[in-house]
Amino acid sequence: MTSPSRTRRRFDPAPLYKALFLTLVAAFVTVPLITTVLGGFKSLGELRTNPFGLPQSWEWENYWGILASKRYWMLLRNSLIIASLSTFLTLAVAAMAGFVFAHLKFFGSRMLGEYLTLGLLFPAATAILPLFIKVRDLGLLDTYFGVVLPQVAFSLAMSILLFRRFFKDLPPELLEAALIDGCSYIDYFRHMTLPLSRPILATVGTIAFVHSWNAYLVPLVMLNSDALYPWPLGIMVYQGEYSAEWNLILAFITLTILPTIVLFLLAQKHIVAGLTAGAVKG
Repeated sequence: MTSPSRTRRRFDPAPLYKALFLTLVAAFVTVPLITTVLGGFKSLGELRTNPFGLPQSWEWENYWGILASKRYWMLLRNSLIIASLSTFLTLAVAAMAGFVFAHLKFFGSRMLGEYLTLGLLFPAATAILPLFIKVRDLGLLDTYFGVVLPQVAFSLAMSILLFRRFFKDLPPELLEAALIDGCSYIDYFRHMTLPLSRPILATVGTIAFVHSWNAYLVPLVMLNSDALYPWPLGIMVYQGEYSAEWNLILAFITLTILPTIVLFLLAQKHIVAGLTAGAVKG
């Protein structure tokens, strides 16, 4: 009779399937990025004949020409201002609203929460005409806030749900002890909840920043001055009536998505912690 130590273990294909699936996902994400970066080093003719391979001659002037132009830094500054304002307002409003929905019970709170959930079903494109009329009536056309406020409005639904879920998973004993000691809800929110909410703040902040950084439709409708354009509208300078300089467009895209990639890498640990908060009980 053979001993258990000598028996062969059965081959488990699950790790292999998982590795293959993750490899496919990584290739699906990284191949377009690598192609974009390499495409910026090619001439327009080579990009048409060799879109996926390595450049035969590296055209460094494509990148240096963009970095040396004042327009690129102006577009980057406008994008940074709009994205920073959108992120700050989204965090401020969504954190307070999420705290209220998580800890305060009032008449209509459930109905109001479900009403906010409906906001996830409607993208900004479905309301672009009413948004334009309202921003025009407020006198905010061709201003930063004419772009920031609509972006914040359409980011609040998801942000409030994430904050609400995170705040409800915090130990309820903290709130009970704070209320017994005479701490108000505002003081509890400022001094206890926010210091413990770094993961969800990083998660919501990164999502809001990237969404605002890459927004195209709302700035296109609300802005008329070239001096206020963010970087997605700046690509139009490389597009003519009959042709487009795709090598310069790819170089421009590479340079402008770098800040969001760096931000994601820096906040990756907190983003994962924020999204998985409450996923495991016990």
